[in-house]
Amino acid sequence: MNRVFAPGDRVQLVDPKGRRHLVVLQSGQRYHTHRGIVDHDALLGLPEGSVITSTKGTPYVAFRASLAEYVLAMPRGAAVVYPKDAAMIVGYADIFPGAVVLEAGAGSGALTCWLLRAVGERGAVVSVERRADFAAVARRNVVRFFGSPPPNWHLVVGDVTDVVAPGPLRRVDRVVLDMLDPWTAVDAVARLLAPGGIVCCYVATTPQLGRTVESLRAHGAFAEPEAFETLLRTWHVEGLAIRPDHRMIGHTGFLVTARRMADGVPAPPRRRRPAPGAWSGDEAAGLLAGVRPGDLDPVAGTDDVDAGPRTPAG
Repeated sequence: MNRVFAPGDRVQLVDPKGRRHLVVLQSGQRYHTHRGIVDHDALLGLPEGSVITSTKGTPYVAFRASLAEYVLAMPRGAAVVYPKDAAMIVGYADIFPGAVVLEAGAGSGALTCWLLRAVGERGAVVSVERRADFAAVARRNVVRFFGSPPPNWHLVVGDVTDVVAPGPLRRVDRVVLDMLDPWTAVDAVARLLAPGGIVCCYVATTPQLGRTVESLRAHGAFAEPEAFETLLRTWHVEGLAIRPDHRMIGHTGFLVTARRMADGVPAPPRRRRPAPGAWSGDEAAGLLAGVRPGDLDPVAGTDDVDAGPRTPAG
């Protein structure tokens, strides 16, 4: 499909040094840069991949902005989930076309856009956001990206535990928790998530990571959680000069995934070789109970030999 640029299109202009400028095309408007002015009208009607020259002679390559480029440039209320983490969430949470996804923590709407694109028109996303101001920002960003309010998106202002408790939703296929205290929602997630469904938690610090994993383990309705982070490093490739770039996107957050067991079936006990000085699950939970999301002190390992059978809480 070869569509030409039209009013309202989001266009990424890239200069010879790789600097990017996101422009929303409007007839009669001009975009000002330190390298000259670009007339919007000169872009209208051109195909993607065209080159436009500023009034100072700088060439810019023009493409429609990708979702990754859009979320990094859009207005923010809360911090956004970076594309590298959003891609891992969509992949490791197995967000598929037609899935029903519950998202707790809409933030600025970046992850919401990825989820809506992944589930497609046959799926649905229910986003729950505690703060009304963040919800308003998320709504504007999502509508701006899709062009209109997606009919399969429902935005609720409130706490996810309160929204789930009355049971207005049928069981969902996937749950994504992007919140400061995801462990408080474990019971609610267990009630709502279908057997075999995946919960994916995005947290920023090691205390949050430890408490989230231990809460999922202790609940009993989830298989053994997996925790990881993603580091993204680009490379400089020019002739024989091939090396890592000097800058990279390092730690932005941790991801924790776990699958829902069948109703009434406890997760098997976890058996691992003990490490010197290892704590039991109860000892770790006792330590982490007093840790707040804002505390940044690292938490030691929490492996144990045999946590024993875990009975589902609900």
